[in-house]
Amino acid sequence: MSHKTLTEKIFESHLGREPKIGEVVVVDVDFAMGQDGTSPLAIQKFYEMGGKKVLKPEKIALVIDHGAPSPNEGFSNLHKLMRDFAYEQGLKLFDIGSGICHQLIPEYGFAGPYDIVVGADSHTCTYGAIGAFSTGIGSSELAAVMLSGKLWFKIPASIRVILSGKLPTGVYSKDIILNLAKLMGADGATYKALEFDGEVMDQLSVDARFTISNMAVEVGAKAGIFPVDEKTKAWLKEHGRECNKELSIDPLANYESTIEIEVNRLEPQIALPHRVDNVVGISEVGDVPIHQGFIGTCTNGRLEDLEIAVKILEGKEIHPKVRLIVGCASKSIYLEAIRRGLIEKLINAGATIIPPGCGPCVGTHAGIPSDGENVISTANRNFKGRMGNNKAFIYLASPATVAASCITGKITDPRRYL
Repeated sequence: MSHKTLTEKIFESHLGREPKIGEVVVVDVDFAMGQDGTSPLAIQKFYEMGGKKVLKPEKIALVIDHGAPSPNEGFSNLHKLMRDFAYEQGLKLFDIGSGICHQLIPEYGFAGPYDIVVGADSHTCTYGAIGAFSTGIGSSELAAVMLSGKLWFKIPASIRVILSGKLPTGVYSKDIILNLAKLMGADGATYKALEFDGEVMDQLSVDARFTISNMAVEVGAKAGIFPVDEKTKAWLKEHGRECNKELSIDPLANYESTIEIEVNRLEPQIALPHRVDNVVGISEVGDVPIHQGFIGTCTNGRLEDLEIAVKILEGKEIHPKVRLIVGCASKSIYLEAIRRGLIEKLINAGATIIPPGCGPCVGTHAGIPSDGENVISTANRNFKGRMGNNKAFIYLASPATVAASCITGKITDPRRYL
């Protein structure tokens, strides 16, 4: 029996034979999606390629999340194009207020172990948290998948990332992945798959794993895959998908390299402007005033993230010079957060709640900072202009660090509140 990476095992299940690293293959795609920034071009390309009917409409979803609700007439016209196409072709459409594509696809059971899933959005790698090989593609590729149900891939080499030790208080999955970005650099894993292993796995909820897989692309990776364990299976079952397949790391597999992070040595991490890999420990940040905080996005807009923030904010008020914006990653998370009293506690602390969706992350609406302002965000990117103003400064951190910073009005170590 040969030893295989998680990536090789997933591709083997589709090819019916052993794949070779670097080989170009064409495989059936298990699910594909597009969002409102990428779907309109995919629809145009579909027709340009001679498309009349989507081959497997049950395997495609369109999500309106980036400019939702629409901020202007341009977006409104793109949304209409998507709605008309989804209706005409019988595709699943997630309209405004449904949430963010990368929460909705797994939440609805459209991604799972051994699946190959593609999305016209770079953070499609998120679904690796539940054992899928999922990766971002362009609009033309999405059109090709709608036409043919297939796509070509070059089998990537894999890097094994061992997370060892025990998570200290105030350190979360976001701190782990920011630290990995610092260690690897923004292009340290270009066209590779990251495969996560180690004892920290047992300490990470599926919510926390989504955060790590989501940001695999920030080190250039094609995918960021976790093995499938009992936690994964329980999560999948809760979301209407039975899973009895094993997907586990084989330490003897042909890994290109191995990197280890001893999490017990970590303190809360901050990505400084304007690069995701420009990361320092919180003790090195110094005195940085904050004007806006944002808790949400496909990286940290899940229930666990809101609970962490509330733990710090409950019974306190945000600094008078700070705005705190909170957006849930999906409608079901929003409803559950209301049921648990989390939304009320956030509002009482001074937060502004926006509809489920991407919100300020994309920079089209709902919280664009002004010139010279500092924003601390749970998002995955802090490039110049990312939130809609190239004269603003974005710092990335965990929900705990964002919450603590909004109380004091400057970047603050959350451990003082825990």
